[in-house]
Amino acid sequence: MIKNYFEVNRAGTNTTFQDVGRSNLYRIGVPFSGAMDNRNYLIANNLVNNDLNLPVIEFAYQGPLLKYSGKNINIAITGDVFFNLKIDGKVYEGKSYESYEINNGDEIDILSTNKSVYGYFAISGEFNLKYQWGSCSTNTRANIGANNGKKFSDGQKIEISKISPFQIKKRLDYTKKVIEKIRVIKGTNYDYFSKEGIHNFFNKVFTVSKLSDRMGMRLEGPKIENIVDTNIKSEGLVKGVIQIPADGNPIIMLSDHGTIGGYPKIGVVISADYDRLVQLNSGSHIKFQEVELSDAETLFSLYQMETQNILSQIK
Repeated sequence: MIKNYFEVNRAGTNTTFQDVGRSNLYRIGVPFSGAMDNRNYLIANNLVNNDLNLPVIEFAYQGPLLKYSGKNINIAITGDVFFNLKIDGKVYEGKSYESYEINNGDEIDILSTNKSVYGYFAISGEFNLKYQWGSCSTNTRANIGANNGKKFSDGQKIEISKISPFQIKKRLDYTKKVIEKIRVIKGTNYDYFSKEGIHNFFNKVFTVSKLSDRMGMRLEGPKIENIVDTNIKSEGLVKGVIQIPADGNPIIMLSDHGTIGGYPKIGVVISADYDRLVQLNSGSHIKFQEVELSDAETLFSLYQMETQNILSQIK
């Protein structure tokens, strides 16, 4: 008999389990996957006093409606998210970046993200999940990971294998930074593009297309002219690389991207800006700024330091 579990009364738009992802498997065609917004993922686990690498529930746009059965447990939601809590029969408006204790029969209704894409739901304990290649991260296109590699579905039960005995209520005053430009380093095929194409890439505004998901973000805007070849021999891809297909519209490879691709690559989004990038919803505007590799490395070190500083402020 299952003692502690969530019943999924509404699955949400794109609800999956995610953790830190899978490293060192590109060579066999397995992408990294993992939480799209790593900082919000880490904060969610910290708020419920978890090991920072434990799996959480990631949702996009509209999240799940969950009904809890079991012993008292703490939960937390991160991201810019609207949600309600039904505790002891009364409905309360929830606040992101704050932990809550819920009891048997209580509900969490994650209504939507606010001018962003991804949010995270963590519990003070562990979900009952199977690891695959060292990770629970779900890649729905490849059917890899927890929940048989699939999104949540209405009516399913999410089992909990462990509830932490010491539950401390925590909160964080956190405001996301305004995005001005997404910084990139030059790609391996930078010289394939005309001067006008490169000028357009770094000086014009692009719009995030509705045709975007965990695999890639398509952009619409001025065409990036290729003066060499629009198709190349397929080669390895990394998260954040920006490919330019024949139609001249950039595609940014995201966490569930394929491991090889045959479109010329004009640039790569620096790791320090990836969390901000993935939270841009359809219709958002993007401008790119070129930085050198050495600058990208420094900026990533600063990003890591800032993340640790934010985590230390959770009390």
